[in-house]
Amino acid sequence: MEPTPEEYTRFYIVQALFRLMKEISFEKIGVTDIAQKAGVGRATFYRYFKRKEDVLVYYFEHNTKDFMHIQRFYPRCKEDYIAIAQSAFGMFRENEEVFRLIKRARLEYLYLDFLNKSFVETFENDRVGGNRYSPYLYAGMLFNVSMAWLENGCEGSAEELARSMVEAIYFGN
Repeated sequence: MEPTPEEYTRFYIVQALFRLMKEISFEKIGVTDIAQKAGVGRATFYRYFKRKEDVLVYYFEHNTKDFMHIQRFYPRCKEDYIAIAQSAFGMFRENEEVFRLIKRARLEYLYLDFLNKSFVETFENDRVGGNRYSPYLYAGMLFNVSMAWLENGCEGSAEELARSMVEAIYFGN
C-alpha cells in the first residue's frame, strides 16, 4: 500500500530530527530547525507533533510494528519467548544508530515509556486475568537488556541475547 502524504511528511520530519541529532545536541534543536531540515513549515510540524519528543514516540510506534505484531501471539513455550525476544533485539540492532542518538540525548525514558505502554496494552487486550505488574516486568527487562547491549556495542547475536534472557527468566541465571 502506498504511503499517504501525511505519512511521507511524518517520515521526513523523523529523518530530519535524526540528521540534526547527529550534528547537534537534542536540547539545541528547535522545531524551526526540524521543519527546515524536513522541508516543511512550522505549522506542518505542529499539525503532526506537539513537541520534538513526540517525533521520537512516533518513530517507536511506527518502526516497531513487526515486533508489536509478533508479541501479540501468546507464548506457549520457551521457544516462543525466545522468538519474541529475538525479534525485539533484531529490531533494536537494525536501529542501533537511532538508539545511540537517543541514548546520547538522554531520552531513553521515551523508549521505556513506549515499551511499558505497549506491553500494558498487549496484556490488557490479550492476557485476561494476568498479574498486573507482568507487563512492566517484561518491558523493564527488555529495556535494560537492550540498553546494556547497546553499551557493549551490540556484541553477540540477537538470538544469543534472546536465549540468555529467556534462560534467566526460566532458570534465574
